[in-house]
Amino acid sequence: MKNVMIIVNYNDYETTIRLIKNIKDYKCIDKIIVVDNHSSDNSLLKLESINIKHLEVLETNENKGYSYALNIGAKRAIDLYKECNLIISNSDIIIDSENDLKDLIDTLSDTRVIVAPNIIEDNSLSRGWRIPTPFDDIKQNIIGYGEKYFNKKLRYDDLYYSKHLTKVDTVSGCFFLIRSKHLEDINFFDENVFLYYEENIFGIKTKRLNKTIVINNDVDVVHDHAKTINKNLKRINKYKILKKSQIYFEKTYNKANIFELLLLRLTAFITKILLYIKYIFD
Repeated sequence: MKNVMIIVNYNDYETTIRLIKNIKDYKCIDKIIVVDNHSSDNSLLKLESINIKHLEVLETNENKGYSYALNIGAKRAIDLYKECNLIISNSDIIIDSENDLKDLIDTLSDTRVIVAPNIIEDNSLSRGWRIPTPFDDIKQNIIGYGEKYFNKKLRYDDLYYSKHLTKVDTVSGCFFLIRSKHLEDINFFDENVFLYYEENIFGIKTKRLNKTIVINNDVDVVHDHAKTINKNLKRINKYKILKKSQIYFEKTYNKANIFELLLLRLTAFITKILLYIKYIFD
């Protein structure tokens, strides 16, 4: 089966090029598809100038979000190969060796349809997590408490990852592998979320089809976050996008009732006001 790597780029061609150079000689990758998500800089020109035979650069007509860009790349891969393994990646990923990627590819099967490695982020490990209920998300909205609640209730204990493979509800969207047939079975990534919650969505869809998502605990991949500090106002805008995705997920996939949706909106609104106050006094 062919293996296709799909990389989403947005105004970050230098990091994308670094990843392409990282994996361009990996024989286990048959095709590299970079989807430029309608960058406002000269990313497209820089990426199209790269002379690698098995690299293809696509551009979206507009930036409709991460899921939309992934679907553009995935549908192109399926057009080319009908059925393949899709390696989904942010641009700021570093893979240590081809053997690591081969190990992840070999983990996939007809039932294990999504696999991810341990993601190293800021000297910590990001692995799988449990899909939240409406009340889980309500509690996560409480400022000063939400992160603690997530770590205690939705993250799996470290001992849970003691074996070679560990079954989880879902995995980080920054880097994972998925069977193309399964992606078709779940009707691709949900484009109604611009950013955030796509992991919970494909996780819940996978669970409903009685398929499995696993972490391969023998493989580590680095998610090299940019070290620049976001402005507070930018953080508020990201928070608005996050909560819009949260409401959509809980209403559409968890069938949250009117009371739960009210609490979700109320707790999110209070936290947004506190962020604005922090912005004013910083």
